[in-house]
Amino acid sequence: MDAAIQSSPGPLKNRTTVERTSDRDVVVTRTINGPARIVFEAFTQAELFRRWWVPRSMGMTLLSCELDARVGGTYRLVFDFDPEPVAFFGTYVEVEPYSRLAWTNEEGGDGGSVTTVTFEEQDGRTLVVLHERYPSKEALDAAGTGAADAMVETFDQLDELLVALGENSGP
Repeated sequence: MDAAIQSSPGPLKNRTTVERTSDRDVVVTRTINGPARIVFEAFTQAELFRRWWVPRSMGMTLLSCELDARVGGTYRLVFDFDPEPVAFFGTYVEVEPYSRLAWTNEEGGDGGSVTTVTFEEQDGRTLVVLHERYPSKEALDAAGTGAADAMVETFDQLDELLVALGENSGP
């Protein structure tokens, strides 16, 4: 298994862990400084999602963001990527407001993963567990953990968004 990658705690930062937990699974865990309702909405409302999802250090822009967060609804994200834009897309397979989301990642064809995110609120903070399951060890090996590793910075940006929205309850 790959070693876990972690961010260090700071004034707004909680530790983010990224771990390959099996031959087919990667799990990212983070406590976000805000209530589950707002954190869930940041995952499901395009106007919020586009403000935190792309790690600034990657130098990419989210050109378009379409989220229809309902069972059977679809999402499509288009990023500027050299030499041409790249789209990521899939279908929502579970939507339980403020507690659980799951979607397919179809741009990978048969090797695409299913992402499940759970939201568990305690004292105004939300434990977010993002679990990616691949159809095989080979599919995960081919994908690597790069996107999951980027979640360390992405979740920092989500905490920053909640501060900007005035939803940070603080430690």
